[in-house]
Amino acid sequence: MASSQPVPKTCKVILADTIAKGLLAEVQDTLKTVQQDTTNRPTLVAFLANDDPAAVKYAEWSQKTCEENGFHFELRQVDKDALEEEIMTANDDDKVDGILVYYPIFPGNPAHDRYIQETVSLSKDVEGLCHKHISNMYYNVRFLDPPHNQKKSILPCTPLAVVKILEYLQIYNSILPYGNRLFGKTITVINRSEVNGRPLAALLANDGATVYSVDLTGVQVFTRGQGIKQLRHQVQEKEGWGLEQCVPISDVIIGGVPTEKYKVPTELIRDGAVCINFSSFKNFDGPAIKEKASIYVPSVGKVTIAVLLRNLVRLIANSPSTKPDGSADESLAKAKSEAFVDG
Repeated sequence: MASSQPVPKTCKVILADTIAKGLLAEVQDTLKTVQQDTTNRPTLVAFLANDDPAAVKYAEWSQKTCEENGFHFELRQVDKDALEEEIMTANDDDKVDGILVYYPIFPGNPAHDRYIQETVSLSKDVEGLCHKHISNMYYNVRFLDPPHNQKKSILPCTPLAVVKILEYLQIYNSILPYGNRLFGKTITVINRSEVNGRPLAALLANDGATVYSVDLTGVQVFTRGQGIKQLRHQVQEKEGWGLEQCVPISDVIIGGVPTEKYKVPTELIRDGAVCINFSSFKNFDGPAIKEKASIYVPSVGKVTIAVLLRNLVRLIANSPSTKPDGSADESLAKAKSEAFVDG
């Protein structure tokens, strides 16, 4: 009688640390090619003007990852009323390569937070939150300097981290042309915040997916239309739709609800779906989801920090390429234009 073969586990759990390691190696290799002065470590300055414990934890992770990978991280805790002036000082400081601000700063007044986002210099905006970067993202414009197309636009860290996770999981189809690699995929994103959920839905739709964006007000669908013939995504309301309609037809479900009580209903998730949690809380029932999903990524934090450093190197690559005498450094300019060619 033949011995029975063990049945493989239903779900593969992928930890953020595993994905982040590959991104950080890419960051280090690219930094060597684009940095003009290799004796100085690039400097990231982070401003903390709130008492959010999650922001403090994120700052600690960021500092640890920076120091381990050859970057200098400086946390500046400031009063919110002094924040604008402190950011402007950092904008003018040649020793500062990138600026990070922990939001929200003015709860209940998102317009003031948006004003602070615009205070950060475009050339130091490591989070991609300045209007030019945000506008490029929504309009699916990949470069800051068309038609030369040498300087890539900066994308928001958490949405880009989710994209990098999907690339790692091979949800992106590398056989298809760059920019169309999610064609045929249906994705539900549960969160439509201006910082994370809506940009993520736009990025995924611009790459060809049909994206159902879910929040308390209902469901919107982000898509480039039939046959993804449009250059950028369009948004339509899905009247009468809820999770019950979009989750069962989704290949990927992404949770980002910022509350401990919320759980994605496991019974709605189809067998073999991919589930990713970018909330600081667990949006999925861990034991139950492992019986349904083919792949489960329980957190994205360390990938987000790796992407933060990737964006910092991108800012360095976007900076002018000049020799000490002020003349153009053509070889450095070429190396910078080739940084992170895969997006």
